[in-house]
Amino acid sequence: MDGILDPNDSRLVQAWETLQAQKDLGLCLEPDSNRLAFADPEFLLRRETRGIRFQLELLKPDLGMKAHGIEHTVVVFGSARYRSRQDADAAWLAAQEKNDATALARAEVLRRNAHYYEQAREFSALVAQRSTRQPASERLYICTGGGPGIMEAANRGAFEAGGISVGLNIALPHEQQPNPYITPGLSFKFHYFALRKMHFVMRAKALVAFPGGFGTLDELFETLTLVQCKKAIPVPIVLFGSQHWKRLLDLDLLVEEGAISAEDLDLIQYVDTVDQAWAAIANFYHL
Repeated sequence: MDGILDPNDSRLVQAWETLQAQKDLGLCLEPDSNRLAFADPEFLLRRETRGIRFQLELLKPDLGMKAHGIEHTVVVFGSARYRSRQDADAAWLAAQEKNDATALARAEVLRRNAHYYEQAREFSALVAQRSTRQPASERLYICTGGGPGIMEAANRGAFEAGGISVGLNIALPHEQQPNPYITPGLSFKFHYFALRKMHFVMRAKALVAFPGGFGTLDELFETLTLVQCKKAIPVPIVLFGSQHWKRLLDLDLLVEEGAISAEDLDLIQYVDTVDQAWAAIANFYHL
């Protein structure tokens, strides 16, 4: 029978120390048949062991969330670039002082969109507060992509309301640090976008998408496709900021051109207030 491994076992420690030493020297880690397979970074990072890495990225967050009793989430997506009203105002003042026209234009955009940060924060606080009234097995927990912007706002709102929340971060060329409001032990880093998106959907009881960029659109349409094709159970898919979303997406065109069915439009709800966003979820589940 396999015994419990000691994470301080010198064989394991030495394997990862070797990897770090090679990295510091700018060298590739060479194969070594005498390393323990499960403690061999070179072996685990081969193309042939990609399937094992998939399994690990599926299993680690799954076990972590189960340990915290998290079975149902409200996933909040949105721009990583939006800032709080306080930070946006500070950036605007700094740009004014420097008399920098380019920086001032960027700061004005931040100020214009800061309300989305504050609304995501308020919405997530509301979810955390309302969730405490539910039996433990039915509670809803905020889950985000773990980064800055709208993601930070959502984790922050849950934190400020005394709730716990999840962050599913992703390793990027320009490192994305997890925001400080994610509950300790519930900040998970992914290499594979596919596994990260799977975890978003696995426990999602609702998706609330605030305005964002390509990543937000990718995650939104992934969920829509899964629900449309009945690969995932129907959940409320809420687009926060109706003017923004209707300006961006002319979904009626897809109906007119026969690319989707008219009833597919019913998968989406547009809202403009925190109360409307919560009502879309509460009405769906008769909360």
